[in-house]
Amino acid sequence: MGKYEQLAKDIIREVGGPENINNVTHCITRLRFTLKDEAKANEAALKSMKDVVSIVHAGGQFQVVIGNKVNLVYADVTEVLGTTDATPTKEMSSEKKGIVASIIDIISSCFAPILGPMVACGLMKGINALLVFLLGSTYSASGTYLVLNAIGDTMFYFMPIMLGYSSSKKFGLNPVVGMLIGGAMCMPALQSAALAAKEVIGSAGMLGDYYITFLGIPMIATTYTSSVIPVVVVCAFAGRIQKYAKKYVPELVQSFFVPFVVMVISIPVGLLVIGPVIQFLTNLLSSGFTTLFNISPLITGIILGFFWQVLIIFGLHWSAVPIAMINLAANGFDTLLMVTHPTVFAQFGALLAMYLRMKNKEKKMQTVPAMISAVFGVTEPSIYGFTLPAKTPFIASLFGGAVGNALMCILGARRYIMGAGGIVGLVNYVAPDGSMAGVIAAVIAMIAAIVVAFLPTYFLWKDKE
Repeated sequence: MGKYEQLAKDIIREVGGPENINNVTHCITRLRFTLKDEAKANEAALKSMKDVVSIVHAGGQFQVVIGNKVNLVYADVTEVLGTTDATPTKEMSSEKKGIVASIIDIISSCFAPILGPMVACGLMKGINALLVFLLGSTYSASGTYLVLNAIGDTMFYFMPIMLGYSSSKKFGLNPVVGMLIGGAMCMPALQSAALAAKEVIGSAGMLGDYYITFLGIPMIATTYTSSVIPVVVVCAFAGRIQKYAKKYVPELVQSFFVPFVVMVISIPVGLLVIGPVIQFLTNLLSSGFTTLFNISPLITGIILGFFWQVLIIFGLHWSAVPIAMINLAANGFDTLLMVTHPTVFAQFGALLAMYLRMKNKEKKMQTVPAMISAVFGVTEPSIYGFTLPAKTPFIASLFGGAVGNALMCILGARRYIMGAGGIVGLVNYVAPDGSMAGVIAAVIAMIAAIVVAFLPTYFLWKDKE
């Protein structure tokens, strides 16, 4: 057990005990519980705990906001529950969720487990791009560059394998089978570049050309490396196949025959039907956002920047993660998640003003770790602990985020990696060729967001304590 064993036990008790927990995951700041009955959770007791920042109901989940140490608390929670990251999700309750809640629940459950390593790989790519800018072409041709680039690229190139693992937990599928599904979708011989070397057999209209057939059925040439949504949908389908296979396959041979049945059905169906259709739809989604952004970068930037922190409160910001990853895979850059940069510094600006105006010394010192978290891209402690309850600082931060993100957009910044947030995230805007134009735009937006959020808070907010 770790240092948060008692906190873990208290949280489990107050959410209704182990018997009330269907599943628990975590993201950067929150424990995300799927409970059988949320009415059994004692919110007042949870909020009174020293290390609990707030409680959020979103995406069909009961979310306990912890802050930066959530991974340590999660480790103790899983140990108290007697589960691990590899433990399949329990059967969900029969209670039906709304379609939006269900989508957010699936996205957060599938992407949260891989978010930390993904950000680490993105940070490595950003540092490598920065080194290209500092050291020039000699460095980009070196073995050091290749090795470090491999560290950064591996996560993104083999994304279907990573998501195959995390998605399998969500859909009750054998995790290794989920990884095998992702691996099959990454097989070099089945990617469009390899298939395009063969003679074209025919065309499937909008879905593309096909070069080979499987049992006489045409297989559309598609590249799944770095893709995100197709493997999630295939794993959801495979989870259903596994459920039926376990029902009919004799227990004596289930250990190997169930995975065999699941793969021999789900992988061909995934490659022939699910993959091409989902890839086509996700490309449309990415094109739609790009078109909207191109029509008016200013308006798009203002709207996203103003409402982003509202989305965070309700847990809806997760819906932007797969879209940003689709943009990266399709275009080589993303303009959607740029919004995360100015908004965190808007929170910092508002909280800094609160710090300067506060009279209660104890409360004043509590803002310091929240400001540090904001500087490194984590704003939940600031939002739930200070600015949202105070109202005026939170509203000021919304305007700060809007102005900052508008500047990011009109200055032509682009996010080239799924890297870290906050000050470390400046490397996200270093272009692959080493250009620093995006970093300069991000710094300008950062300063503007801080100023716009700081001034109204400092002059309009009054410390009632």
